[in-house]
Amino acid sequence: MGIRLYSLSRAQKAQILLALDGAAMVAALWIALQLRLGEVWPAQYWPDGWGLFVLMPLVGMALSWSMGIPHIVLRSFEGSAIIRLGKFAFVMSVLCAVLNTGAGFGLPRSIPGIWAAVFLGLAVFSRLTLLSIIERAQRVERKPVVIYGAGATGQQLMAALRRSGDVRPVAFLDDNSTLGRVEVSGLRVYPPEKLGDLVKAQGVRGVILAMPSAPMAARRRVLDRLKPFDLDVQTLPSFEEMLDGRALSDQLRPVSPDALLGRDSVDLASPAVSAAYTGRTVMITGAGGSIGSELCRQVLATRPARLVLYEISEYALYAIDMELRARAEGTEVVAILGSVCDGDSVARALAGQAVDIVLHAAAYKHVPLVEDNALEGARNNIFGTATLVDACVRQGVERFILVSTDKAVRPTNVMGATKRMAELVVQDRQTRTAKTRLTMVRFGNVLGSSGSVIPLFRSQIEAGGPITLTHPEVTRYFMTIPEAAQLVLLAGSFAAGGEVFVLDMGRPVLIRDLARSLIELSGRTVRDAANPDGDIEIAVTGLRPGEKLYEELLIGDDVIATPHPKIMRAAEAHLTEVETAAALSELRAAIGQNSADALRLTLERRLDGYSPAGDAAKLPAE
Repeated sequence: MGIRLYSLSRAQKAQILLALDGAAMVAALWIALQLRLGEVWPAQYWPDGWGLFVLMPLVGMALSWSMGIPHIVLRSFEGSAIIRLGKFAFVMSVLCAVLNTGAGFGLPRSIPGIWAAVFLGLAVFSRLTLLSIIERAQRVERKPVVIYGAGATGQQLMAALRRSGDVRPVAFLDDNSTLGRVEVSGLRVYPPEKLGDLVKAQGVRGVILAMPSAPMAARRRVLDRLKPFDLDVQTLPSFEEMLDGRALSDQLRPVSPDALLGRDSVDLASPAVSAAYTGRTVMITGAGGSIGSELCRQVLATRPARLVLYEISEYALYAIDMELRARAEGTEVVAILGSVCDGDSVARALAGQAVDIVLHAAAYKHVPLVEDNALEGARNNIFGTATLVDACVRQGVERFILVSTDKAVRPTNVMGATKRMAELVVQDRQTRTAKTRLTMVRFGNVLGSSGSVIPLFRSQIEAGGPITLTHPEVTRYFMTIPEAAQLVLLAGSFAAGGEVFVLDMGRPVLIRDLARSLIELSGRTVRDAANPDGDIEIAVTGLRPGEKLYEELLIGDDVIATPHPKIMRAAEAHLTEVETAAALSELRAAIGQNSADALRLTLERRLDGYSPAGDAAKLPAE
């Protein structure tokens, strides 16, 4: 019955409540007479007073509907709703007195007052009974969870989950020992050590971290405590992310990839950086990509005069354009569909929009795809960058920032080699211009970006496995999308010209450990020799062509401090003007001849440290 009630529409529930209230009005009148007279059947009042039994529910139901009483959501039935019911009962008691006297029904004058009290009790009782039936039916279907954190956020989350969602809070966990054996909002608070007991006694299947202001190190300690249990772990975003008007219960999400960084994420935002973009015209290439779209959001927050979105994918451009226009206040958003390889299109965009700053995030970045499509990778990553930077210099753009990658350092694949060549092109152009400041930003893998390992592993986990790992010793540097975007904006504000900026990304992460963590955080176990009955297997497939065991951020050891302690500036050698021109000429010829082999040979000859075989040639595939 409870499930059927829950599945009814809002209008159907209101009609049921209205009918119950009508019946309660009749019952309340009968009970009021019994209480007043002390008789089960007050026959002496029936001949003259029966009409009041008809008028009260008719008038009352009409008045109730007009006052919205049946539309009060059952899950929101609390103090304010009872007060509204009380007001309705008072108005109806006055009407009862008027009808009784005016129409000559002859009931005792105290009946309206008694009726109001009895009706209010019956109406409240009927609603609480219905709510209890619905909640009892839902208890079977809703997943029992505990909330880690009994503070204000945890209490608000608990209240929100009780009214909506597919989970049912059964207890709080909190590290504060003074809260032991205390009840908060009707739920008992337990120390984390009692989680195992709760899993057995309450059938707990999930944990929600209600600690949005806790530093990443504290979150990791909590996650370590939860690892022994087969539980689904979710978390709330930071306070800043929660300020978007959505209910807390709608903001639950799997544990953020930030927890997998192995370090606290770095907040690189600053008023000085924002000031560099405020009131300017900023163009972002690759605006619809993972990094490009986040750059768009962060630049928009600095209130530029105009934000130019340059993107080759129609759908990606449409999506980011629609998103930004909805919240652009005082900023003109311009969407331009085009390729950075198209010199005429780039020139029209720069001149037509009077661009001051260009953030160049358009690139082919997927290592295996670029390895198999080397000519297109070079055309886009090298000559697209050259076309764009040359147009920026001719147009007198104030600043140009290239988004590069750690795979450009001693590259072992075509993608990394093309990005290294793009860096050398930018450095070469800087030696021949003083008006435009050209700089580069180099960072590692970005958590959650398109094609990154996190979405791949999650999809493999959802499919039941296995997770595919190319080598058990592969490591990578990781950063979050906001960190990556903030680093690009920082570079734009610090740039003097020709530098390579890198973020202190801490220690590299062992991808094998990352895979295990994702399996455990999804509430599953790793299937291996030590645990043959586990849920998800980690299968080693062998290094792909051009893949490294580890990545580097710096070519040399020379680094220069910047105004930010977490940002390094690399001092690196570059090709001469003649060498750069010769390299580009040879690469252009290889593309014209449609020869990927000639392209690879040119890159190997012109790029110091490029080894196409790389680590993959040194290690057996497993």
